Amino acid sequence: QVQLVEPGGGWVQAGGPRRLSCAASGTISGINAMGWNGQAPGKQRELVATITSNNKITFADSVKGRFTISRDNAKNTVYLQMNSLKPEDTAVYYCNARTSVVVIVDYWGQGTQVTVSS
Repeated sequence: QVQLVEPGGGWVQAGGPRRLSCAASGTISGINAMGWNGQAPGKQRELVATITSNNKITFADSVKGRFTISRDNAKNTVYLQMNSLKPEDTAVYYCNARTSVVVIVDYWGQGTQVTVSS
């Protein structure tokens, strides 16, 4: 089992930055990717950014050039730095950890609300 804790949400003015963090605990040795999915009001949950254990990074087209993702292996923590935020970035952001020791298993954090005000 993997537990994910993700503080860092809140209200931010358009154009401003916000950093999310996600700390993993439990059986973390099998994690091969971590990242965030976002769910805007009335929409499906969608990939925002991921980083694999060998540092392959993927971003949604909508955040490329504005968001960065990084990891601190010593702290088992992944960070999402969000810059130049737009009102359309408003969403609940869910941290995700994927393991694939035998089968693929996705773990999710509780979600953190980010509201961008114009």
